[in-house]
Amino acid sequence: MPAREPDAASRPVVVDAMGGDHGPAEIVRGAVAAWREHGVPVVLVGQAGVVHAELARLGAAGEIDVAHAADVVPMTERGAGAVRMGSSSLAVGFDLVREGAGAAFVSAGSTGAVVACAVDRLGTAPAVLRPALAVALPTTAGGATVLIDAGATVDPTPEMIAQFALLGASYAQLVLGVADPRVGLLSIGAEPGKGNRLTRRAETLLRGLPLRFHGTVEGGDVLTGAVDVIVTDGFTGNIVLKNVEGTVRATLALVAAQDVGATDCLGRVARRYAPETHGGAALLGLTRTVVVAHGSSRAATIARACVVARDLAVGEIVARLGDRLAIHPGR
Repeated sequence: MPAREPDAASRPVVVDAMGGDHGPAEIVRGAVAAWREHGVPVVLVGQAGVVHAELARLGAAGEIDVAHAADVVPMTERGAGAVRMGSSSLAVGFDLVREGAGAAFVSAGSTGAVVACAVDRLGTAPAVLRPALAVALPTTAGGATVLIDAGATVDPTPEMIAQFALLGASYAQLVLGVADPRVGLLSIGAEPGKGNRLTRRAETLLRGLPLRFHGTVEGGDVLTGAVDVIVTDGFTGNIVLKNVEGTVRATLALVAAQDVGATDCLGRVARRYAPETHGGAALLGLTRTVVVAHGSSRAATIARACVVARDLAVGEIVARLGDRLAIHPGR
């Protein structure tokens, strides 16, 4: 069973200083902001000389602990190579969390590399086939819908998708406070039996699970609040997530180009879907708390990711998810 760590509030969030398109400068800035503005204790993991230089540039020398890691996992690395790099910021960071020196882990590095190293260094919870990324998207109904998987497992089996649904439903209950989450399976139509072989088989499995299965939903339902959880494979889910974020930005730009008034209101709407608002996606199904931020993350997004990671760890979400999945593994 995933470890329960009641002292999570007193232990730091471990941050991969070298990951991301803009690391370490933006990552370090975000970690400093997490500590100064939100009171989240952090430890930065990376090439010590580089990280200390960034801290000094921000006037934060001696303010945040640094754990040295000699190697950097490239953003182009998909996974297997990262596992073999035992001195990387990912490996060292995950080891700190596994050993109890950190309450959670945050990285904006390659998703494939983060997932592979997390499984290798932390391990999955009992009964879990593969981890999945969950992100809560605001809806037009006023609440939020959990999108899972948002990019961790791009080629899942139907059995994995069934587990993702259980993880997503539990996440919606524990984090969003939804008493009885409605779960929808993303497909090309709302009629039963629609979709490819993977979706059709997953639909059959989902109908046999102890959850409130709504049936299949379409892409247009993602932001309407039609369901509380939308489950899909990681390949499709990542495209959906980035399409939502990109469409919001594009719409705001198109409206601004037409010199339409009330752009401040539109800006507030856009910020609800911005990475710096949700911080990142929770990697569910592991033995410890891990949050994966966008590779393009700037400081504000990293700061928010640290807050999310701290809150998930303090709430013992990982252990509570493990308890629920042990009862209904979904296989």
